[in-house]
Amino acid sequence: MNPSPASVHRESLNNGEDHFKNLEDQHSVEHAVGSFREGSSESPDSGLPPFLSQISRPSDGKDENFDDLAEASKKQEAAIEEKHHISPPLAWENVMNVILVAAECAPWSKTGGLGDVAGALPKALARRGHRVMVVAPKYGNYAEPQEIGERRRYKVDGQDMEVTYFHAYIDGVDFVFLDSPIFRHIENNIYGGNRLDILRRMVLFCKAAVEAPWYVPCGGVCYGDGNLVFIANDWHTALLPVYLKAYYRDNGFMIYARSVLVIHNIAHQGRGPIDDFLHVGLPHHYMDLFKLYDPFGGDHFNIFAAGLKAADRVVTVSHGYAWELKTPEGGWGLNNIITENDWKLQGIVNGVDTDDWNPKFDIHLKSDGYTNYSIETFQQGKAQCKAALQRELGLPVHDNTPIIAFIGRLDHQKGVDLIAEAIPWIASQNVQLIMLGSGRPDLEDMLRGLESQYHDWVRGWVGFSVKMAHRITAGADILLMPSRFEPCGLNQLYAMMYGTIPVVHGVGGLRDTVHQFNPYEETGLGWTFESAEANRMIDALGNCLKTYRNYKKSWEGLQKRGMMQDLSWDNAAKHYEEVLVAAKFQW
Repeated sequence: MNPSPASVHRESLNNGEDHFKNLEDQHSVEHAVGSFREGSSESPDSGLPPFLSQISRPSDGKDENFDDLAEASKKQEAAIEEKHHISPPLAWENVMNVILVAAECAPWSKTGGLGDVAGALPKALARRGHRVMVVAPKYGNYAEPQEIGERRRYKVDGQDMEVTYFHAYIDGVDFVFLDSPIFRHIENNIYGGNRLDILRRMVLFCKAAVEAPWYVPCGGVCYGDGNLVFIANDWHTALLPVYLKAYYRDNGFMIYARSVLVIHNIAHQGRGPIDDFLHVGLPHHYMDLFKLYDPFGGDHFNIFAAGLKAADRVVTVSHGYAWELKTPEGGWGLNNIITENDWKLQGIVNGVDTDDWNPKFDIHLKSDGYTNYSIETFQQGKAQCKAALQRELGLPVHDNTPIIAFIGRLDHQKGVDLIAEAIPWIASQNVQLIMLGSGRPDLEDMLRGLESQYHDWVRGWVGFSVKMAHRITAGADILLMPSRFEPCGLNQLYAMMYGTIPVVHGVGGLRDTVHQFNPYEETGLGWTFESAEANRMIDALGNCLKTYRNYKKSWEGLQKRGMMQDLSWDNAAKHYEEVLVAAKFQW
């Protein structure tokens, strides 16, 4: 193998180290450990094999035969209880080495849904038979990961930066953390700092992450590049598909490695002036990937744009969001690029971590008067949780008074202002309103003001409590989600699993997962409204309350249908596997 093409750009990736020098040795190791990576020498001309599993479709919310409810419940609970002992169907010939790269990973670091995805999806893929690694920055002192003695140096913005690799093997997944002074002590604000500080962190992160398969000996054996696919997440790691192409595939290395870029929130893109390109350490001819024209500001530097162009496949976190991204309103300036790459775009709804969110085993329901419950005992269980929630928050304990809940970030996106605008109407409905969240200071003050003004029936919890989020979800009757946009949304999924009925603005993942209730056919899972306006929300909420009070059988049907869905990550992982296989065989 001739190393000379690789040396063209190595200085901007590593400092004085020829990081390609061991690649031939690694290829030898790769053949020696083929049991981990069956088919590492496959040619992309092999042809796409048929998928082994049927594509599962989202539920249409149709009513089930509840005479057989006990049997259905028993099967559902057995699947949850034994999922670590009985694996779902294995990937067989589609087994791959999967490297998921994310700026946050629960439970070690989390600011939102991305952290949950990075913590749960890899475990589901591992249960399907793939060898899976997660790569994330090490922001603090974590108990589980141990230093493995591997250190690498990278040049970032003219400076030599050292990265130390830490490793933990948990639930069948290799969790690899990158330790460097640039990542330390920012766990409370992992996306904070000025624009260039953030950019330098992401450059170092992506340069080190793309080399992790070669230099981190997980279980004594590096992953290498056989059957290798990277899953990058949001703009923070959108540089990775570009580095994979520029420093490896363009130089004859990792030619069969693939990259998938997942869009969790298109609103954050890694934008800056065009001169920011000088900081990413790429050949000049790659500038066109990053250059994006803004009618208000002219040409600018955009990391997400480059990642979308360079990635082999693109995933969004719901089908509805995939459609919205191709519109001027939903694409946030990237709609044309997404439309041009529509052939490689797919929506996959996020799953739920059923170890954490399951009313039968929820640890937060085991004290203070709460109780665990299943689909067979939910009527008594939810009534007990409702009374416990009312007592804990100092609300009058009335079983027949519906509790409406909001759980989420307090900002314009989440539509909290629509709830405030609807307060006079809500006040006339003999309900209780519980809101939990933090965010914009003015909206936090609004929450405190609502509780003070309507203390008999409103509670506003400023801040975030995992325990209270679980308890509110179990004790509430209705979950209100008036988000202006919502790529996927998780709270509506949690609510349905706990027998709480969602009322949502029909956008993104909310449209995909909450099917409108049809009283004539007794189908559907909740209520949706089509415009982010207070009066539209009031109409939907009014119909919901009418059903709660006057049509108990229909209400019970809504609860049961929601609780009987398979919202697990095992289901979502099958769809991700299909994308990985499509990427593997596309060239």
